[in-house]
Amino acid sequence: MNTSDMIRVFGRIGCLSFGGPAAQIALMQKELVEDRPLLSQPDFLKALSFCMMLPGPEAMQLAIYAGWKLRGIRGGLIAGGLFVLPGALLIAMLAFAYASFGALPLVQAAFLGIKAAVIIIVVQAILRLLGKALGRTDHRIIALMSFLALFAFNLPFPIVIAAAAMYGALTCTDHMQLKTALPWRQSVIPVVVGSVLWALPLVAAWMFGAAFLLAVGLFFSKLAVVTFGGAYAVLAYMTQAVVTDYGWLSTAQMIDALGLAETTPGPLILVTEFTGILAGIAQGGWALGLLAGIMTIWVTFVPCFIWIFAGAPMIDWLDGYPRIRAGLAAITAAVVGVIANLSLWFAAHVMFDDVTTTDGVFKILAPTWSTFNAFAAVLTVLAAALLIWQKVPLTITLGIMALAGIGVWALT
Repeated sequence: MNTSDMIRVFGRIGCLSFGGPAAQIALMQKELVEDRPLLSQPDFLKALSFCMMLPGPEAMQLAIYAGWKLRGIRGGLIAGGLFVLPGALLIAMLAFAYASFGALPLVQAAFLGIKAAVIIIVVQAILRLLGKALGRTDHRIIALMSFLALFAFNLPFPIVIAAAAMYGALTCTDHMQLKTALPWRQSVIPVVVGSVLWALPLVAAWMFGAAFLLAVGLFFSKLAVVTFGGAYAVLAYMTQAVVTDYGWLSTAQMIDALGLAETTPGPLILVTEFTGILAGIAQGGWALGLLAGIMTIWVTFVPCFIWIFAGAPMIDWLDGYPRIRAGLAAITAAVVGVIANLSLWFAAHVMFDDVTTTDGVFKILAPTWSTFNAFAAVLTVLAAALLIWQKVPLTITLGIMALAGIGVWALT
């Protein structure tokens, strides 16, 4: 695959990657495995399992891996850059518009239609993954247990993944080992160069006495290395820290930031950019807001490239060890349950304006039924008709759904 083809394919993925990690993984499964066989299904699933073990946005790292697999580090830079760039540009425009005009009902109405379509996209993807990743009975049980652990008990994501990996390794009966040399030399340069690049803006902020930018950079750098389980795992912590500890944003502003980040393409963790821009504008105007937004993007996403460029060469090496291979296969099964849980979470927040969780042992989603959004339900039915019944292409469907969302808003 040449560079222009990569730009076209991954640019399309970046522009269509609405709906958070579940929808983004589903989109890459469709674009990279099914529609154009750039990755084999086993390679895709192995990479997905590996990315789920890393800190940071798993879908972003999966895109970087796909690019690396096709064209090395250059391919990874293209794929990862195009995955995040469309959403980052849109988030920046929305953040500055929000700072000037407040909430944007027209934009939110358009995105309601898009979110309705995303529900159907994810359902289709889960159904496809069920057959491809869950060929064994115990793997189907792992997927179910993973879903229940997250949905009913709200267990920490790393515990669920670690338990699946341990089960796979301990129950492995294959003892044929394909010993190969550990490709550690391929990981040294990405770690060294990536770490220097990651630290550069922090050093610059310190040297120029930009205390606010340094605080923003250090906070979101810390966030980048503790976000195991993807963006959803860290949003509550980030919201509390930004509102209570630092006082950069109000609770209402953070809720709006999360809502806009959920409806734009790209990783959900782009909410850090929105947060940085608003905090910077509040501290020192638009110029500081722009610098703070750039700082948050840099320290949030540079680590993603480091993890993949350092770790991707080891995926095939790890696959040569039966117990590790069995552990990764069990993680793949657990990931299906993770995606199912994220999908249900996303659908509940589209269909209801107020969603909490129950108290007690079971931490189940508890939507407030009086806040049911009938318009969202109608839009979801329309999306199902377009994608499943009429099989309208995805790009056309998203355009129709955005217009339908605006139409519904205009009539109310």
